[in-house]
Amino acid sequence: MSPHQTENPKNDDAVVPETQWTSEFGEPSPLRKMISVSSIAAGVQFGWALQLSLMTPYVQLLGIPHKWSSLIWLCGPISGMLVQPTVGYYSDRCTSRFGRRRPFIASGAILVVVAGLLIGYAADLGQVAGDKLEDKVKVRAIWFFALGFWILDVANNTLQGPCRAFLADLAAGDARKTRTANAFFSFFMAVGNILGYAAGSYTNLHKAFPFTMTRACDIYCANLKSCFFLSIILLLFVTISSLWYVKDKQWLPEKEDLDVKTPFFGEIIKAFKVMERPMWMLIIVTAINWIAWFPFLLFDTDWMGREVYGGDSSGNDGLKKLYNQGVQAGALGLMINAIVLGFMSLGIEWISRKMGGAKRLWGVVNFILAVCLAMTVLVTKLAEAHRKTAGELAGPTDGIRAGALTLFAILGIPLAITFSIPFALASIISSNSGAGQGLSLGVLNLAIVIPQMVVSLGAGQFDSWFGGGNLPAFVVGAIAAAVSGVVAIIVLP
Repeated sequence: MSPHQTENPKNDDAVVPETQWTSEFGEPSPLRKMISVSSIAAGVQFGWALQLSLMTPYVQLLGIPHKWSSLIWLCGPISGMLVQPTVGYYSDRCTSRFGRRRPFIASGAILVVVAGLLIGYAADLGQVAGDKLEDKVKVRAIWFFALGFWILDVANNTLQGPCRAFLADLAAGDARKTRTANAFFSFFMAVGNILGYAAGSYTNLHKAFPFTMTRACDIYCANLKSCFFLSIILLLFVTISSLWYVKDKQWLPEKEDLDVKTPFFGEIIKAFKVMERPMWMLIIVTAINWIAWFPFLLFDTDWMGREVYGGDSSGNDGLKKLYNQGVQAGALGLMINAIVLGFMSLGIEWISRKMGGAKRLWGVVNFILAVCLAMTVLVTKLAEAHRKTAGELAGPTDGIRAGALTLFAILGIPLAITFSIPFALASIISSNSGAGQGLSLGVLNLAIVIPQMVVSLGAGQFDSWFGGGNLPAFVVGAIAAAVSGVVAIIVLP
């Protein structure tokens, strides 16, 4: 069955031809087990939500200039480029009695705990190591933060790849169940986003953990620390309960599989060699799509603080207060975004049928993404015009604030598609390839992390060429979104 056929509504009940893995699992697992595994995404995404909403402002409070803060985000793409394909490769071949995927998921959860503690306590550890409270650039704290950030990205990549591969295993090649499982994964990502952004927007969370506020860690830092405590608790709960409830069958390779040992990089090359045109087209569309997404995902709360509210994290007390208010408003916007994302995720299968297939749906929502990113320019210019008449510290009007939050809300629609359809298509296509589910999803992840690396390396310098701020990167994102929409409709089968 071709990928085109699996997307045809008339063939939704068709099953992709069996691979070695589907023959071991036989019939697809019950939906409740897929939902249980998908729930791990809520714990993972809680941490991601904290990264996206609070990390860029936090690293600037530690003393890293705005134009260099994007370099911190290189941790994600580099670890994603190395970790997901590696974890996918070895999870496809893991012979543990606990199964193929569960050992990697458990290891990732443990690493998240370590990373959360390092990030939350970076300022405290920096002070113990020799940072002074009056230092504008807290070098040692930045090193502890960077180490925790790297570990967190490695942990998240160790978790997400095997989780999606586990869902594909449980679907046993059934195209409809594969899409449904990925839709639920996207839904629980939205749940994690809602919890993370809600926690990030609540300024008194540190009162629940009074020990978090120290001489080196102010209220903003204490709130971030408290958020990570909640993130760790949620992730451990969903991971332990899911791994206890859903069994992962031990893989016992055939004798010929033991005799033929292909090196890891050889498997990567093999995966690209056996890739058919539909998978290549999927990778191209995914890469262009993520060039559009990353500028906004990395700098959305910073945009609210700087451009919409007119604040400055390194300015006087008034400008710092405005900036923090903007960041909190941005976290609220991201929470609204996550609510829309959750509802949209539950309706993806039905909407896809009504619109005539996944590729048309993906193409249309990419145009929505392009329009929203372009509209950030209008909102910014209106906010600047208001400050010229009302004063530097006036903040945005209710109308401007509502306009910005509306953009956050609408962007939940294309984000739900981005979190679901590409991964479902990759799982379906890989059923006919020579590579396992873990490795195939790891290869698709390269189409995500390479654009993130491009944005991380170029966004700060690119913005500085055009006078600083976030708008230049957003405009590039709008163009990329429009291109990905056209390419999705034209080239995807």
